[in-house]
Amino acid sequence: MEDRFFAQHPDPAKQGVSISKAKYDVVRQAIVTALQNGKELTLKELFVAVSKPLQGKLDGSMKWYTTVVKLDLEARKVIERVPNAKPQRIRLR
Repeated sequence: MEDRFFAQHPDPAKQGVSISKAKYDVVRQAIVTALQNGKELTLKELFVAVSKPLQGKLDGSMKWYTTVVKLDLEARKVIERVPNAKPQRIRLR
């Protein structure tokens, strides 16, 4: 049985989800690496930046995993949305 991780949601009114700890860790590292050195990425750019190095390594929807981990990192104050950015942009805190 694989270890599970409860990914939080930044909106306390919404419920988080349980995902594989190993998959969470891989996607988390890809997100943090993509945002290093002060980079700010749109969601589309973030999906591409995460998908390229992980292509073929995870089964299932890469967008789903990226979204779940992104929301968890927002809830844990690791990353943040850039205020007033259209379209939405993400950066490390």
